[in-house]
Amino acid sequence: MKDFANLIERLDTTTKTNQKVAALAEYFKEASEKDKLWTIAILSHRRPSRPVNTTLLREYAAELASIPLWLFEESYHIVGDLAESIALIVPNDQHDSKKELWEILEELIELKFKTEPEKKEYVQDRWMGLDYYSRFVFTKLITGGFRIGISQKLMTKALSQVSGIAEDELAYRLMGDWSPSSTSYEELLFGRNEQAYVSKPYPFYLAYALEDSLEQLGEVKDWSVEHKWDGIRGQVICRKGEVFIWTRGDELVTEKYPELATLKDFLPDGIVIDGELLAFTNGEIGLFSELQTRIGRKTLSKSILSKVPVIFKAYDLLEFQGKDYRKLPYLDRRKHLEKLIEETPHPALHISERFEFSSWDEVIAERELAREKRSEGLMLKRKASTYQVGRKKGDWWKWKIDPLTIDAVLTYAMRGHGRRTNLFTDYTFGLWQEKDNGSKELVTFAKAYSGLTDQEFAQVDAIIKQTTLERFGPVRSVEPTLVFELAFEGISYSSRHKSGIAVRFPRIVRWRKDKKIEDANTLEDLKALIPK
Repeated sequence: MKDFANLIERLDTTTKTNQKVAALAEYFKEASEKDKLWTIAILSHRRPSRPVNTTLLREYAAELASIPLWLFEESYHIVGDLAESIALIVPNDQHDSKKELWEILEELIELKFKTEPEKKEYVQDRWMGLDYYSRFVFTKLITGGFRIGISQKLMTKALSQVSGIAEDELAYRLMGDWSPSSTSYEELLFGRNEQAYVSKPYPFYLAYALEDSLEQLGEVKDWSVEHKWDGIRGQVICRKGEVFIWTRGDELVTEKYPELATLKDFLPDGIVIDGELLAFTNGEIGLFSELQTRIGRKTLSKSILSKVPVIFKAYDLLEFQGKDYRKLPYLDRRKHLEKLIEETPHPALHISERFEFSSWDEVIAERELAREKRSEGLMLKRKASTYQVGRKKGDWWKWKIDPLTIDAVLTYAMRGHGRRTNLFTDYTFGLWQEKDNGSKELVTFAKAYSGLTDQEFAQVDAIIKQTTLERFGPVRSVEPTLVFELAFEGISYSSRHKSGIAVRFPRIVRWRKDKKIEDANTLEDLKALIPK
């Protein structure tokens, strides 16, 4: 455990990629096979489910430190990180646990099924038996809140140095339905589990955002264009008479999309298709917010299946008749895909229309139709490109449409996290709505915490402290004095929000010092942006 904690500390204290890779490689050379396996699992988001909720953790820590819970809460809000707060506040102890990482994690798996008094005793004992950083990491393992700037790509690079296996091949071996409870380090990296292979997806190829002019891409005839659909990126796999659906987040979601289950009766064996899961209501592509009503549900009722049917919009063919097609040119893969879907009359399997244009002006004109077609913009793919692993520059580009914007009033503020824990940087915004008596009120509609410079955050923080009306723990309501321009990617009606509207990915564009609060937009202005 201490070795893993030392690794996390090294990773957390540098922003240099080479140093992170070197730290990972050194750890993988020295750690036991079980610890290496669990480290791969943790860094690829295969952590055990949370055995203790954070409310109980706060209570356990306050009791161990002999302080009232309110004092712990105040300290936590200042520190900004629960695991760090607990590591700081729990009294230091002289002894140090010799348990390995895998032992701790197997104990946490078993802890989920213990009684609350047993959980309390175990957690408090572990905290007292660990040094500061090990205690910090142990709490992170319980909460699942690792954010240390380690991508799967960096971990794969380090593993490649240690194992001698090519990075792309390793990326493929680490995909799919595996866990430290069902495999070993040797099997994962060097073996081939036939049962696991049946459902295994390929690593996704990701595009970079287009920043330069279209002309710098060269001749338009070398490029294929399609719309960038706003859903959940995934792969449909048909092998051994079974269908599996994986998301880009490496989550197996087959049972959540029964509309696609019958594809096994339509597709030939040995097929992997890359595409997008999309809501498809009333015969047209729905909004992402509609798809969200199905995400996370444990059971799918007939009502929700009828209200929000789903389709799979196919982009690319990665495997055909059991053969890896990723090294074929994109245009060849697409032609095989188009033929396959033409011969597969399944109502939930669609193909993303592909365009070829004779000028970049025609590409620009197609992008202007994106909102009308319910897409986020365009994808530009070089016709000769292979299907690569991860995010690579040069052959695939995403060219999103400009975001929607609105001017809103800051109404609430909360302390930030990390280096911003002493500043109010998480904001809630409102828009004007006319009341029955003719007066106006501000109605909350969005939260945002990014888009300002450090200097602007400091200036806004000073104003918030001067104009505070009420305090609710770490949150303050403020006198409405500040107007900000907000940008967002999507908008839809929502019964879950006070305003009746949900916006997607809101962020601050600029501080409108030139506007008074009376000049901010209304809720009706926002509704006018909702696609008809």
